[in-house]
Amino acid sequence: MNKFLLILLFVPFCIFGQEDLLAGMDSVPKNQPETSAFKALKIINLESTKLASKNDLYLVVAHRFGSIKDGSEGFWGLDNAVTQIKLLYGVTKWLTVSGARSEQAYDFSVKYRLQEQMNAGFPVTIVGFSSLGFNNLLKENIYPKMQFSDRMVYVSQLLISRKINKELSLELAPTYFHENFVVNDFQDNSQYAIGMGGRYKLTSRLSVNVDYATHLNRTATSTYVDPLSVGVDIETGGHVFQMHLSNSQGIHEAGFLGNTTGSWYKGEIFFGFNLLRVF
Repeated sequence: MNKFLLILLFVPFCIFGQEDLLAGMDSVPKNQPETSAFKALKIINLESTKLASKNDLYLVVAHRFGSIKDGSEGFWGLDNAVTQIKLLYGVTKWLTVSGARSEQAYDFSVKYRLQEQMNAGFPVTIVGFSSLGFNNLLKENIYPKMQFSDRMVYVSQLLISRKINKELSLELAPTYFHENFVVNDFQDNSQYAIGMGGRYKLTSRLSVNVDYATHLNRTATSTYVDPLSVGVDIETGGHVFQMHLSNSQGIHEAGFLGNTTGSWYKGEIFFGFNLLRVF
């Protein structure tokens, strides 16, 4: 009888203890970093707020075909293509460094996280991006007095993204870039732009991406236009494959922000892709 009473006394405590344990298991930690707004290191042309993980090495192959407007004469864009090969390395979880080479430019950059979006706190992720480029398109036979410093291009961006929900992520990118040499004498060497882009997730491995940038101090006599790109991200195991259409063939920042020539209205569109492989 005494043993029976003892069991009855302890049963409520066992039940309440189990409920407390289950409640602790079901609770979601508050104010934790939100998962990355973007799967790839770039939206399309614009840098995204994603960084390489610590000690991860990325190989990036970016390819831009010629304009599809050329038709059969340009083999529907397969001629006059541009390719960039880039290596990125995650020095820490908040710092990524890279070096790239294309027919258009040499490019060295750093990308660093300043603040993460929190699931019950800070509303956005903020990342800084800075690069130093060397313009390969300037030729000595055209500009015989050109010096090495004339090739230098500086870029600084503040990348601000928000993961709205599981499907939609948006980004704003205020940008400053300086070209030591500009073809148009009326164009300021120091230039400003605002980039914007987004990603909408269709399935666990497929998303639609868009990015656009408006140039803020382009001279009225310039023949260049703002870049607009539309594409898809496809996740396949160890890499992300990005395919897109754009009115810009430029790959490095100053190339597409300041020197885009194509027109969507006239069919001057370039097909391209970014292939990322992490090691």
